[in-house]
Amino acid sequence: MILKCLGLILTTFFLLTTIAHAEENVDIDQEKITLYKQIEAITFIPWYYLAAINRYEANISDNNAVENQRIFISIPEEKWYGLTPEKVPADENVISLFGGIGKDGNGDNMADPTNEYDILYSMAMYLQQYGYTKQDIRTALWNYYHRELTVLSIMNYANLFNTYQKVSLDETAFPIPKGYNYSYRNTWGDARGFGGRRIHEGTDIFAGYGTPVRATTFGVIELKGWNKYGGWRIGIRDIYNRYHYYAHLNGFADGLEIGDIVEAGQTIGSVGSSGYGPPGTSGKFPPHLHYGLYKDDGKSEWSFDPYPHLKRWERK
Repeated sequence: MILKCLGLILTTFFLLTTIAHAEENVDIDQEKITLYKQIEAITFIPWYYLAAINRYEANISDNNAVENQRIFISIPEEKWYGLTPEKVPADENVISLFGGIGKDGNGDNMADPTNEYDILYSMAMYLQQYGYTKQDIRTALWNYYHRELTVLSIMNYANLFNTYQKVSLDETAFPIPKGYNYSYRNTWGDARGFGGRRIHEGTDIFAGYGTPVRATTFGVIELKGWNKYGGWRIGIRDIYNRYHYYAHLNGFADGLEIGDIVEAGQTIGSVGSSGYGPPGTSGKFPPHLHYGLYKDDGKSEWSFDPYPHLKRWERK
């Protein structure tokens, strides 16, 4: 009886802690959106672009986030101050005179690169120079970051935030639905021979032909089609700069195209054995899903072991 009561107390404690943590995250998210919309009201730059830039910068940040940190955008000193002799907060007109983009967003007559209002307002005003259309924003981002994958990621995040009107999309799903037989083990890093010596950049989940394959997170389709190694494959990037790669498919769900949004748990294709040859090659190995995860740090992208994530999503 005592053990049952203790278990109930612990369960209740963890449940309340989880609820409190979730509510805290919702509060912080709402604070962020309110802040983005304040800048939108002044500059007419849609809030979801600012949210997307902030999300991207948070993903690549080397700094440890302080508690309840809202803004992660860090405008480089050379962009903020231009050729201003002293790199200290100053009047925005002085900074502008020397070619800097730093602006005063909170009305204290100082453009401070550590103030979140100044940072967001400066970024919005930078975007505003190019215009307000999607293509204008894309051009501004290219001129700011000079990296196509960065531009693509930010534009996709903006699409997600605008679609769902929120900045947290953390729902996840195991790629194989309940009720289907499957098996897998940790195969990341194993040797592969087809196409030359290389390592296995994923986890193989064995299942029968036609078993549904689901998106593991919310994201945007970045790639879809044939690859001689992966056969019919699809690539989806989530809002945390993670690229989810599904290969050896038997086919794709109807209507999916590059640029489409997918939700966690949505069927995107089915298990097959395609690949290791020209388009249409199949049957050179048992049917399975090759699931890979890649991370982008703003400079390069690399594979990492998806097995721990799969085990966690499977337990859900």
